[in-house]
Amino acid sequence: MAEKEDKKIMLEKHKDIARIDQETKRTHGWYVRVRFYGKTHSKFFSDGKCGGRYSSLLAALGWRDEIEQRIGKIRTNKHIVTVSNTTTGVVGVRLNEKLGRYEVSWVNEEGKQGKTSVSIRKHGKEEAFTKACEIRTKKEAQRLGIS
Repeated sequence: MAEKEDKKIMLEKHKDIARIDQETKRTHGWYVRVRFYGKTHSKFFSDGKCGGRYSSLLAALGWRDEIEQRIGKIRTNKHIVTVSNTTTGVVGVRLNEKLGRYEVSWVNEEGKQGKTSVSIRKHGKEEAFTKACEIRTKKEAQRLGIS
């Protein structure tokens, strides 16, 4: 039974972990790269130093989980965006001045795009922004299963 579990772990795709096998440089192991709020934490786990391919993977998984916990990143295999490309500074919330609204976008549990907007005329700029941020936070929590 344990052997079957070991094989399953080896065959799974692990978020933020990549296998590196470079014969020419005699480099074999797992490379972990955790990004959160624009900062990257990375480490290489060599098969030779860790006692084999499986042991190095377990070490890489443990280190990734420890780093995520230490920096406050939620442990999930789903993609999390933490840096906004909008002028609002909030991921998934953008100001559309031309139409007088804040537009909110998210990805739901099934991976489908969701969108809505909050009127500035109806709520005022400050309240519309607050409502838009609340919607985005709620939708992201639903997607990650942390309602």
